[in-house]
Amino acid sequence: MRGEIVQQTPMRKAIARRMSESKREAPHFYVSSEIRMDRVEAELAAVAREHPEQRVTATAALVRAAAISLRREPRLNRVWTEEGLIDAAEVNVGVAIALDDGLIAPALLAADGLDLLATAAALGDLVARARAQRLRPAELTDATFTLSNLGMFEVSSFAAIVTPPQIAILATGRTTPRLLPADGGFEAVPVMTATLSADHRAVDGADAARFLTSFKRLLEEPGQLLENADAAEVVTS
Repeated sequence: MRGEIVQQTPMRKAIARRMSESKREAPHFYVSSEIRMDRVEAELAAVAREHPEQRVTATAALVRAAAISLRREPRLNRVWTEEGLIDAAEVNVGVAIALDDGLIAPALLAADGLDLLATAAALGDLVARARAQRLRPAELTDATFTLSNLGMFEVSSFAAIVTPPQIAILATGRTTPRLLPADGGFEAVPVMTATLSADHRAVDGADAARFLTSFKRLLEEPGQLLENADAAEVVTS
């Protein structure tokens, strides 16, 4: 084939090595759920009005919901080693960030201890420092779970590859209107698809389903996303 050879950057080489390792060694399985987003969008709009100085994105809400769900379902907040699974002492949510020469997923450390506004501020700082190549070592190595959000693109849903030694990754797509039953008729509701990829060596379908159920309920009933971190950890019926 005619063409010019493009040399791989060190980042692309690292991505190729780790993703090949993951798909080769970790038996992936996938669990998806459709989540109505009208209520959380309304809450985010209210937060924006109350705190105009703070940019609170949908990604911040997704990170917050993931962090609470990992605290409730700690079997997903583990890392794989040949000696056995390690129960992580903290919930460190990696957030996938696209850079010019590849993808990076630095960790929002102790994310379960942050409320929504603090999550948004920490996330903005993390993204800025990632693009400026000023991340701290722990942010590059200590993620216990990853969120990959492509909702800002024309992507309805996708399945991500688990980043070793983590055992799960959550992929979220764009919000699109769907007709849902309402009061004997139908209404157009914004819906997002979330897909959890998990390592079947470490967790089973029921573990993944419980996490995804918690994540879905937090977004569809978003009051707890606005509570302080300690209050949100309490599981309500």
